[in-house]
Amino acid sequence: MTDDPFRAPTPLLDFEAGSVADLVVARGWRDLPRADRIGAIYDFVRDEIAFGYNRADNIPASAVLADGYGQCNTKGTLLMALFRAAGIRCRLHGFTIHKALQRGVVPELIYPLVPAEILHSWVEVDHDGAWISLEGFILDAPFLKVLQHSFAGQDSLCGYGAGTDCLSAPPVAWQGGDTYIQKTGITRDLGVFDSPDAFYAEHSQQVGQLRDWLYRSVIRHWMNARVRALRTGRLQARAGATHAHGTAPGNG
Repeated sequence: MTDDPFRAPTPLLDFEAGSVADLVVARGWRDLPRADRIGAIYDFVRDEIAFGYNRADNIPASAVLADGYGQCNTKGTLLMALFRAAGIRCRLHGFTIHKALQRGVVPELIYPLVPAEILHSWVEVDHDGAWISLEGFILDAPFLKVLQHSFAGQDSLCGYGAGTDCLSAPPVAWQGGDTYIQKTGITRDLGVFDSPDAFYAEHSQQVGQLRDWLYRSVIRHWMNARVRALRTGRLQARAGATHAHGTAPGNG
């Protein structure tokens, strides 16, 4: 057990769990040079864990890996667990984002149920003596390509899980610096935390018991179906939906 809080396991960062530990060994990530190690883990979480909505934010990394999909908060938990398993120091930076960022992922019928601000986070990794902000892992490459095609010629987008002013070439690739895909949707900075456990001990999405049950049991499955349909071209993203404020329940 390490004394460094930025390397330590936690109940959510359960990188000692068999599935997570086995993945790190199978991919040989610990054997890579530091920058390549960060990039390989980042690329795995970005593109091999699809954009989608889990049952809750505060689920352990092993559960996110088992689901095979996630959003900002859950993919961030998995990213942090894999980093720490590979000896990379990291922490969480918490925010809220405007609900408009999620509009288009959910049918308009659900719009009135959504809180004005949605819990959001990104991962900060210790690299070359600085904390680098990583948020560009949220949308997998096939989903992002659909948005770029659907909104060709429109660089500013707040909707469909994206919040960016450079949609045609957003800074999502690991090149040793910050990456972002939802940054323009941020409304409040909630500060820096050693772990997602510490973050959720202070902050949670306040929606009420009924809406929480609806989200877990019905709405997130509807949202995931829409994400899959968008990714495969069976549902067309529409530009008009990005200019009004409104979104889906769930997180970034």
